[in-house]
Amino acid sequence: MKHALGASLLIFAWMAAPLSHAAPGSTVLHDVRLIDGNGGKPLEHVDVVIRGERIAAVTPAASNAAAARDASADVVNLSGKTLLPGLTSDHSHLGMTNGTRSGGVNQTPENILRQLRQYEAYGITTVTSLGLNQQSFYDLAPQLHAGALPGADLFGADRGFGVPDGAPPGSMGLLDTQVYRPRTEEEARQEVRETATRHPALVKIWVDDFHGQMPDKLSPPMYKAIIDEAHRQGLRVAAHIFYLQDAKQLVADGVDVLAHGVRDVPVDRDFIAAMKSHHVWYIPTLGLDEGFYLFAEHPELVSDPLLAHALQPELAGQFADPAWRQKILSDTKKLATDKSAAAMNLRNVKTLYDAGIRVGFGTDSGATPLRIAGFAEHHELALLVKAGLTPLQAIGTATKNAAALLHLDDRGVIETGKLADLIVVDGDPARDIADVDKIEAVWHRGRKVAGDLNSFSP
Repeated sequence: MKHALGASLLIFAWMAAPLSHAAPGSTVLHDVRLIDGNGGKPLEHVDVVIRGERIAAVTPAASNAAAARDASADVVNLSGKTLLPGLTSDHSHLGMTNGTRSGGVNQTPENILRQLRQYEAYGITTVTSLGLNQQSFYDLAPQLHAGALPGADLFGADRGFGVPDGAPPGSMGLLDTQVYRPRTEEEARQEVRETATRHPALVKIWVDDFHGQMPDKLSPPMYKAIIDEAHRQGLRVAAHIFYLQDAKQLVADGVDVLAHGVRDVPVDRDFIAAMKSHHVWYIPTLGLDEGFYLFAEHPELVSDPLLAHALQPELAGQFADPAWRQKILSDTKKLATDKSAAAMNLRNVKTLYDAGIRVGFGTDSGATPLRIAGFAEHHELALLVKAGLTPLQAIGTATKNAAALLHLDDRGVIETGKLADLIVVDGDPARDIADVDKIEAVWHRGRKVAGDLNSFSP
């Protein structure tokens, strides 16, 4: 009812709206199908006017856009195409991977910018690097906020907090400058205060033993001290979790975001009630566990343009190697664990979404070479639909919800005054979520920054 009323009010406003909204230097995206990110049904035959970095007007399509508007406006005919907001990732990692290699040594400005351009080409116009960030992140972020560099806008969670000899695992090739591993609560508080001087969007904590591979997890007293000090500094905390029991304790202790889905057992009514009471966000990262085996089980994906244009040659070679695929698939114990976790994640996100829990959007892309920037986000949308969300609900998590999680009110929806971060696709993703993969153009801050994926190489 709410969406229907909103659509009716918008249509009424259109009926009274003058047709001359474009000014010199404006661009009119003409006669497009509009998915605005607010959750309502797509609107047909729409004109979206861009002026500078922002959306100047959203109106019914003029019968002759060039004549009805200022003659100097640039009119782009998009009849039959769909326009939706640029996507926002609430959980990725920048600069950690290069080809098949992972580690902090890859976190150079050049590699970060390469990945941000890749995200942007896939329509992800805002990216959150949720921990493991070094100085190169802070050197680039202000320029990206200002639109002075090519690539997706960048937010982050500073270094983040793990445990000595535990998560995040050293096998990721981490440097000492990438993560705090406090041994006392006072040491943790001091490191939170140091973090606050860099003004990150969030603080990250790892509360997981990685299927029992780590000897210890961040303890409740330790993470409670981190959460308390972060809140004193005006910062919110996102937690890497796996187990329901850890998630429950974290919610009770004031965590703001669960940065992965619960994957061991079904969520229960007590957990749902606590999430609602504490207004906690939930980022399921549905593709995380599946990513460990997806490319080994489905080598044909290498030929899919959606993946092919995201693959560096070295990684493409690995996926094509029968020996690599056999190694992954022969570890039957790990394969069963990953598949069980992936299935439970799908089940739990549907339960939580239907219960009214605020669901954001992220994939952990970039944490390992198997979580591939751009492809992972499009695949995540498909997995949300597989879990039982409608295509429009899935798109809403990646647009309006994802921006709201970051407290960004200038993006995530297509409305007058918002940033012109936009994706043009062929088909209608409201009917078939796979149509969101058929990118024809990406606009970022009012400029066309990418065409179809055939024009992009990593």
